[in-house]
Amino acid sequence: MKSNKILSIFIAAIAIIGGILFIRIFMEDADAIENDVDVANSVVSPLIYYSTWLFIAGVVITIGLSLFSLVRNPENLKKTLGGLAVLAVLLVIAYFLSDSEAVYDANGIGILPGGEEGSSVNQWVGAGIWYSVILGVIASGFFVWDLLKGLVKS
Repeated sequence: MKSNKILSIFIAAIAIIGGILFIRIFMEDADAIENDVDVANSVVSPLIYYSTWLFIAGVVITIGLSLFSLVRNPENLKKTLGGLAVLAVLLVIAYFLSDSEAVYDANGIGILPGGEEGSSVNQWVGAGIWYSVILGVIASGFFVWDLLKGLVKS
């Protein structure tokens, strides 16, 4: 019970600080914020830094707690590593399905900068596209399977 109270106070403090920083922006003239760099830096920058640090803290805490949970439960760790292995295999398949041909502009006349033939960036972009397609097909298959299973059950 005491930890819930402490957590609630902590969350309230974070919200109050964010609210104060947000209200400070509305207290300034919009033209002054747009035209005067010093005003923008003194009013907007603290909110941006605060939001950035909150985001980083949230990500670090989430990843840390997830890893802590996986270490404490070896069965979930096995399932997670199995899932990551399947995703890695699908990524390798997608990489070999992609090509590294030249990337032309919208008119089809010139090659875009960085889009030369044989570029590893082209290969990885193609792999990302194929990876999305493969995962989308698998997800669609599971969706249809679940839909059919629900219809048969009814």
